Amino acid sequence: MIALSGRRVLVGGLVIVVASAVGMGITMLGPPSEERARRLDDRRVEDLRRIASSVHLFQTRHDRLPASREDLSREPGVILETPDPVTDEPYAYRIIDSMTYELCAVFDRESSESRAVGFWSHGAGRQCFTLKADETR
Repeated sequence: MIALSGRRVLVGGLVIVVASAVGMGITMLGPPSEERARRLDDRRVEDLRRIASSVHLFQTRHDRLPASREDLSREPGVILETPDPVTDEPYAYRIIDSMTYELCAVFDRESSESRAVGFWSHGAGRQCFTLKADETR
């Protein structure tokens, strides 16, 4: 009887320890949905960086901006990860003038200060970044 009671205490104690560890993990890292949103936004920033690098390469080769994303995707050596990872919609690309263009994406959440990626810091929702073709970030 005493051994059975001791096992229950041990099992109960282990359950409490495991539940506490899970609770602390969620508190520190946030719920899984927040982590997923953060990872998706990180992917969007990385995709925009690749597109910006590809635009710079195109401009260097042709001394002009690509007329469209399709024009850019036909460039040899350019590999674009263009669709949004959730909506599968392409990121927006728009020429502003002969050397300036804009890239836009829809983000799930605001970039945090601790994870902010300089120029690519963003709020939630549709965000556009204005870039010069002769600059890569």
